[in-house]
Amino acid sequence: MNMPAARTLTWCLHLLVVGLTALTAIRAADARVPVLSALFLLVYAVGPAVSRTPARAAWWLAAVGAAWVALLVVTPDAVWLAFPLYFVQLHLLPRRAGVVAVAATALAAVLAFSAHQGAPAPAAVLGPALGAAVAVAVAWGYQALYRESEQRRRLIEELTATRADLADAQHEAGVLAERQRLAHEIHDTLAQGLSSIQLLLRAAERALPDRPEDAARHVARARHTAVDNLAEARRFVAALAPPTLDGTTLAGALERLCATTSARHPLTARFHLAGQPVPPSTARDVALLRVAQSALANTVRHAHASTVDVTLTYHDDEVVLDVVDDGTGFDPAGLPAPDPVAGGFGLAAMRARMTALGGALTVTSAPGRGTALAARLPAVAS
Repeated sequence: MNMPAARTLTWCLHLLVVGLTALTAIRAADARVPVLSALFLLVYAVGPAVSRTPARAAWWLAAVGAAWVALLVVTPDAVWLAFPLYFVQLHLLPRRAGVVAVAATALAAVLAFSAHQGAPAPAAVLGPALGAAVAVAVAWGYQALYRESEQRRRLIEELTATRADLADAQHEAGVLAERQRLAHEIHDTLAQGLSSIQLLLRAAERALPDRPEDAARHVARARHTAVDNLAEARRFVAALAPPTLDGTTLAGALERLCATTSARHPLTARFHLAGQPVPPSTARDVALLRVAQSALANTVRHAHASTVDVTLTYHDDEVVLDVVDDGTGFDPAGLPAPDPVAGGFGLAAMRARMTALGGALTVTSAPGRGTALAARLPAVAS
């Protein structure tokens, strides 16, 4: 139960005590009743100031009880004050002590009312006893509701804290995932382009000064690669589709990639298309294009191959990209872990792309036997 409701109930209880005391004083013919009523209210009024600890509350309740008994001895109308006193005692005293105090108050009310009537009467017993039972039931019910409200409040606070922690964890996971995605994107685009530029400039350096025409051709290719890389960087920052897919299909982009690779490096890259193309999917096509770019870059840098075949095959339920070269090959099990400085993100990035879209990546290779890479994605994007 919230604090405004508790304060409202407390004020209602105070008003009930004041009202019943005033009614007792007005109805009485004995001149002592108004004086004792005023004394009772005075003692009652100091309660909020002195009952802030359990010990002080017990002493204050004893003083209030004594003032009430004095008033009860003079007038039977004071018996009605027993009902609000029940609630005060149950509120301020521990559970067991409160019940004992209520029972003692009810007994005092029964004895005093019977004495004023001259003989015990059922009403004299039932009234205070029933009032005490109702007060105990209401007070215990209120306490149960209060405990439940406190438990609910704590649960809400814990839930809020848990949701905040979960939001922080999700944010951190999102940041890590975005960093990983950026690492893969940079590796597959900017890093591969810069690597090609480096190879071309080295070739130009070796051609100088004896073969200036070859050097100029290598420099021109490096310049074109830099232009393409700049376009990739701008589009990458703007979070748009790769420029190699603008205005063309995946097959067209792969064919152009093979032609560009053959023109810029001493390697023959051939493209093959099989099957009936399925409706385009930006996420699927971008992922397969990035895999082809990374695979060809690895072939140029590491395979020492003379030919590489890139095959895009459309099946009914999947799209398969195969990249097969006749290079030196390697042991897939002996690859080092990805290193941010030395590189090695290629296969891990390709595999992560395929897995994220419900596909798979397989690499078959052995020293001296070339390399075959197969990337598979569902024909219908999930």
